[in-house]
Amino acid sequence: MDIAGKTAIVTGAASGLGAATANALVGAGAKVAILDRDADRGALMATQIGGRFFPCDVSDAASAEEAIADAIEALGIPSILVNCAGIGTAARIVGREGPMPLDAFERVLRVNLIGSFNMMRLAADAMQQLDPDANGQRGVVISTASVAAFDGQIGQAAYAASKGGIVSLTLPAAREFARFGVRVLAIAPGLFLTPLLEELPEDAIEALGQSIPNPSRLGRPDEFADLVLTMVGNDYLNGEVVRLDGALRMAPK
Repeated sequence: MDIAGKTAIVTGAASGLGAATANALVGAGAKVAILDRDADRGALMATQIGGRFFPCDVSDAASAEEAIADAIEALGIPSILVNCAGIGTAARIVGREGPMPLDAFERVLRVNLIGSFNMMRLAADAMQQLDPDANGQRGVVISTASVAAFDGQIGQAAYAASKGGIVSLTLPAAREFARFGVRVLAIAPGLFLTPLLEELPEDAIEALGQSIPNPSRLGRPDEFADLVLTMVGNDYLNGEVVRLDGALRMAPK
C-alpha cells in the first residue's frame, strides 16, 4: 500500500516509538492523527511534525470513539492504524507483601490489550468504507507487542500477558479482516531507547545494550518506525508478528 496521501492514526504518539512512527509516516506523505492522553506533549508533537493532535484514552470506549470520529472529520477515513499506546508495571504475582493487587494487573491489560483491540475495532470498521486500491487493499493495522510476550521475566506477568494477548489477536483479526482487504500485523520490540530508558544512568544503558547479541545496543525508535513503513508497503505481509530485538532472548529475571 502506498503511504502518500493516506490518513494514518498513531496512538501513544506523543513520545517514544509512537512519536517516531508518526514522524516517519508524515515524512512518507501521510496525513497523521496523533492520539495520546498527554495533551501538552501531543499538541507539541503535532506542531513539530505537521500532524493533528486528538486527545484519547485508548482504554475507554467513548474516548476512542470520539477521537476516531474527530480524526476522520479532520483528515479523512484512516488507511493505517499503528497502536503504540501502552504502560507497564513491575510486580511479582506473589510478593513479600502478598499477592499482586488485581486492579494493577487489570489496568495493564486494559491499556495494552483492550486498548489495542478498542482502536482496532473502530479503525477497521471505518476502513471498510474506503475504496480498495489496485491490489484490493483498504488498510493496515499494526499493534505493538513485545519480546516479553515470548520471554516474559519474573515481575512482568501483567505486561507479558497483555503483550501475549496482542500476539494472539493478530492472526484471527487478519483472517477476519481479509474479506475487506485490511491487513493486521504486530511488532514485538526488544529493548529500545525510549524516554523511560533514557532516564537511566549512562552505564546502565550501556549494560543493557551489551546484553543484546547484535548489534549490542538499544534499539532506536526510528528503527521501529522503519519497520512500520515496510509493513505498510508490503501487501503480502499479513497475520504476522515480527520480533525487532537484535536476537535478544531475555533471562528469567
